[in-house]
Amino acid sequence: MKKFFCIALIAAAFCARAADRHDAIRQNLGTYSNAPRMANGRIDCNELINQLLDQHANSYSFAIHRAATDWDDLKVFLPLAREKHLRVWASLVPPSESPPRTQAYSEPFRMDYERWAVEFAKLSLQEPNLIGWSIDDFPYNVKFFTPEKMKGILDGAHSINPNFMFVPCVYFKQITPAFITNYIPLFDGILFPYRDESHGGNLKDPSHVEEEVQSIRSRLGKNYPIVVDIYFTAHSRLGASTADYCERATIAAHNSNSGVQVYTHQDPVKNAEKYQIVKKLFAQWSKGSGALASPRSK
Repeated sequence: MKKFFCIALIAAAFCARAADRHDAIRQNLGTYSNAPRMANGRIDCNELINQLLDQHANSYSFAIHRAATDWDDLKVFLPLAREKHLRVWASLVPPSESPPRTQAYSEPFRMDYERWAVEFAKLSLQEPNLIGWSIDDFPYNVKFFTPEKMKGILDGAHSINPNFMFVPCVYFKQITPAFITNYIPLFDGILFPYRDESHGGNLKDPSHVEEEVQSIRSRLGKNYPIVVDIYFTAHSRLGASTADYCERATIAAHNSNSGVQVYTHQDPVKNAEKYQIVKKLFAQWSKGSGALASPRSK
């Protein structure tokens, strides 16, 4: 009897830790990549922190891709972010966004994702505000990331930090029964870029955000942790989004009981209107103002 009581306590504690991790996903208010840089190409970590605080963000997704020094800059950024209570995600590009298809790898470990997982997990023990990592365009790379390979990658990270999360980028149409069976049990949640794929694909109609999130949850579970990624920056195929679209889509994402990520971090001068939208919405939500109605189309 005592043995089963201990097992029950351990299970309850594990579920509580999992709930805490999932809350960090659902409550995410963050931006992705496009950090301000100095003349030498290094990320201006202090300025990035200032902008995130100004926007009332609680997290930042740190993309390691643009410069060979990004890995070093992540290590500079983490303690600064920790002091300001900002959570951090590390994000890598997949093989489909690496040479020879593109000019740059995620440096220094390139496509050695086993090594990346281990190094991230080690770093998360030093800087606990590094709560997880992501791989972009994950479903387009499943031939490389077989279920067996992915399990090995994640087992390496979890052997170091069992609470270190993996939340890859997953698109609406790729959430098939086979994908759910083979991969979803490995994930802590998904980063879901909204592109209105249920209605042909565009960055013009934000009215189906909640519908698509509900559709995903009908397949993955009603409480499945999702971060909705909104294209504030142009998509290579679907083009640019307007400020009005960004505001309405971001509100819908938040109202779907999901975390929110802005793709990409907006420059306060070059993209002032969109920057101010993020600031306004994140400020309201960080103060617990709850759901918002979408503004009328301008």
